[in-house]
Amino acid sequence: MPSFPGRLKILNLWVDPVTMGQALDRVVEFVETGDRAHAIFAVNPEKNYSVPKDPMLLESFRSADLLIPDGIGVVLAARFLHHAKLSRVPGVELMGRICRLAAEKGYGVFLFGADEEVSRKAAEVLLERYTGLRLVGRANGYLRDEEMPGLVEQINASGARILFLALGSPRQEHWYATHRDALKTVRVCQGIGGTLDVVAGKVQRAPEIWCRYDAEWLYRLLSEPKRIRRQKVLPVFVAQVILAKMKYLLYGQDKTMRIGA
Repeated sequence: MPSFPGRLKILNLWVDPVTMGQALDRVVEFVETGDRAHAIFAVNPEKNYSVPKDPMLLESFRSADLLIPDGIGVVLAARFLHHAKLSRVPGVELMGRICRLAAEKGYGVFLFGADEEVSRKAAEVLLERYTGLRLVGRANGYLRDEEMPGLVEQINASGARILFLALGSPRQEHWYATHRDALKTVRVCQGIGGTLDVVAGKVQRAPEIWCRYDAEWLYRLLSEPKRIRRQKVLPVFVAQVILAKMKYLLYGQDKTMRIGA
């Protein structure tokens, strides 16, 4: 099954010009007609610098079935570079919508990641929030490498069609790249980072007003100042996006502007 049509190149990574509704339609397509585990990864400016350092990780993103515009920086860059009518598809919101969809259609869901307390609490919250959700299994994210074959067997035996990987990036993308071929029943595999912490109430998401105006990143920075170490790449990202646009205007098509390159 091909990647989402019109995939856009944003400096060193890619993003799909997908809406929330289109992403959910794609999930249904993966589950109903797919023959393997299809990857859904989130894209943000920070990953533009971390992912290309690891060839395996870069290939995981290159071949991902759906790359959602999770960060507002990527959305603005896509508008500026490609005139794309893009809006955010936050991974935490997509995960919730997928759970609602799974409850409606009877898809089995498996959770892998976070610590045991968060994993257990998140499972309880999801079952309460989405009536009819078939949560067929879960495992915390502190399993040893030698335990992974057993985990894969557990996932396969559960009959899960949807697997949420809450291992954080890049660990969750590495896990998918390593084990995807061994997943027999899973058709959708979404990397959700710290979303289970939010579901369990351990971490508070930004208030609605901040999300509405695409300032969730600022709220998180103000709430967790240590995030500045991650977000210090943002000015560099902005400068490089502007430079890429200038090169295109001055010299014509540039490799940083090629769609799907």
